[in-house]
Amino acid sequence: MSSSQSFSADSAPGPTANTAPPLPPAFSPLYQQIKGLILQSLQAGEWRPGELIPSEMELAARFKVSQGTVRKAIDELAAENLVMRRQGKGTFVATHSAQQVQYRFLKLHPDVGNLEGEGRAQRTILECKRVRAPAEIARLLALRSGDTVVQVRRILAFSGIPTILEDIWLPGHPFKGLTAEQMANYQGPTYAMFEGDFGVRMVRADEKLRAVLPDEAQAQLLQVPASTPLLSVERIAYTYNDIPMELRRGIYRTDTHHYKNALS
Repeated sequence: MSSSQSFSADSAPGPTANTAPPLPPAFSPLYQQIKGLILQSLQAGEWRPGELIPSEMELAARFKVSQGTVRKAIDELAAENLVMRRQGKGTFVATHSAQQVQYRFLKLHPDVGNLEGEGRAQRTILECKRVRAPAEIARLLALRSGDTVVQVRRILAFSGIPTILEDIWLPGHPFKGLTAEQMANYQGPTYAMFEGDFGVRMVRADEKLRAVLPDEAQAQLLQVPASTPLLSVERIAYTYNDIPMELRRGIYRTDTHHYKNALS
């Protein structure tokens, strides 16, 4: 993006060869146009997760708009957990490494205590391999049938008790080189590893929940009788501009945990 660009409420610059995502329509409010341009910079990696972005004054000068317009754009980005404001320090690109958002996508909570008190889940990677995407997986990840995906199966245990069995599919190209050892040995949240090692930041997710009975293999891996009701959670996680980057299907034990979500 050039620092010489300027915008009005009635017009917005057209796309260029180096700007893949489309800009908001010309009739959108000016702050929405600025929000779209900041999103383009986030997607392009101009500012990495955890990094300080330019001040409101600097962005206002860059886009030749008022500081209030930039503030309104950043307000929306902060409300969507794309950036984080820190009093007296500035605005930073949101990251899954930050303590306050480490459990943003994990809604299974212990019946007693909290996730922080439980400590990091013990991860057992059962498989991590590159395969051709079946048609359904390809469709959910916006890929072509037969494209390469990374398929991972793992167990998450809390206090030594296997609690979550997950099957994960990731687009092959962005996650080239991902290994079972890497997933097992990373000390922080998996989404923070995706950010730091692969430059992929998950910014939102859609989930579907249903009650299920495990099949024989699932029951054995989770060490429960086959008659035990479990919670099935299917999640599609997206990076910037609603690009799907992960399909995750998990089976959750709920004898010592519960699914908790705050609605607003």
